[in-house]
Amino acid sequence: MATWDWQVFCKETVTGEQIAGCFGKGGNITYLDWIISAWGWTLSVALLALVVALAVGSLMGILRTAPDKRLVFIGTAWTELFRNVPLLVQIFLWYHVLPSIFKPLQAFPSFILVVLALGFFTSARISEQVRAGIQSLPKGQRYAGLAMGLTLPQTYRFVLLPMAFRIVIPPLTSESMNIIKNSSVAFAVSIAELTMFALQAGEETSHNIEMYLAVTGLYFISAFSINRVMLFVEGRVRVPGMIGAK
Repeated sequence: MATWDWQVFCKETVTGEQIAGCFGKGGNITYLDWIISAWGWTLSVALLALVVALAVGSLMGILRTAPDKRLVFIGTAWTELFRNVPLLVQIFLWYHVLPSIFKPLQAFPSFILVVLALGFFTSARISEQVRAGIQSLPKGQRYAGLAMGLTLPQTYRFVLLPMAFRIVIPPLTSESMNIIKNSSVAFAVSIAELTMFALQAGEETSHNIEMYLAVTGLYFISAFSINRVMLFVEGRVRVPGMIGAK
């Protein structure tokens, strides 16, 4: 039976020398330094992709509820395209195919390409949630806004969207947690995030159990923290009288 050795995180990555305090000095890094750096890359990819997903997904969800059928078609086409192609395939398309077609993309680092791929993939799911949130509102709210002299964009901004976003916070919480977990596919294009760390550090040290358990714990902490933040936000913006309100 293999013996677990958590002191492996205090070893220097090149020489394997045990480092007092577990943090490397100078140009040397320990496996603890490495996993912290990898965690930073995971959070950076996930949070930037979430910003992209919220912005693009909200826009597409709005288009899908517009009275103009052309806008509805654009929003629907975007949603169906990005949610029906596997995420890993989309990342390979962004990394290997699109730069060959659109030359300016060749100047983009792989980090940005992964953020765009993950963000657009998640935007399709958020688009569906925003559309459902808007359509769940009574039609009278839209008509009331227009009757008060608001333009259609103003009606969306001041009447429909504030209510719709409150309604869809629970599914947005799930998507925010999923984007942390889905960021693990970034290892496929050599982003030095947590999954890449686990693969490489496990091979170098032969301590796969410790590496994967540590990475699992960090994924859990990240997703659980987002869950707590979103629950706090939901409680702060909940509208009295809505279903589930207290």
